[in-house]
Amino acid sequence: MASTVSAYTEKIKEMSMMSLICSCLYPQTSYPTTNYQFGDLEVKPINKRLSGQSFEVILKSPTDLSPDRPSPLASPPALTSPPKRDISLDELQRRLEAAEERRKSQEAQVLRHLAERREHEKEVLHKAMEENNNFSKMAEEKLNSKMEAKKANREAYLNSLKQRLREKEMHAAEVRRNKELQADLSG
Repeated sequence: MASTVSAYTEKIKEMSMMSLICSCLYPQTSYPTTNYQFGDLEVKPINKRLSGQSFEVILKSPTDLSPDRPSPLASPPALTSPPKRDISLDELQRRLEAAEERRKSQEAQVLRHLAERREHEKEVLHKAMEENNNFSKMAEEKLNSKMEAKKANREAYLNSLKQRLREKEMHAAEVRRNKELQADLSG
């Protein structure tokens, strides 16, 4: 038990933190055992430890012309295309006309889309101008009503001041008359 724990702690010290996490998450790793050949290169995977992969790259000499060696320019049979068949002039003309129709259709669709966008932009601008005009009219009406209300309040205030002044003058005139009457009576 103690030897297993010490061996495990030694292994953890050797491993990087990322490989430790990966080995905890994926304890069963399987490495490919097949060799890959790319022209003059041969790549062999080596399974040294569970914490990572290593590869052995073998360069073949250019003089090695063994028959089982693949040619570097040869493509796999699945990727080769079948030989092209000869196209007749009528079929070529038909394809060109179809391509021209597709191009015209696509161009018309793009122009229609642009026209719709322009129309939408015009509507948005018209609506914005209308809202701006409505806002201006409402603001002007509100300002006019406030100004009229302030003017009416000012006139009412001035009239009340004039009324108080008249009352004070009438009171002062009455007080003067009373003083004159008292002065005439007493003297």
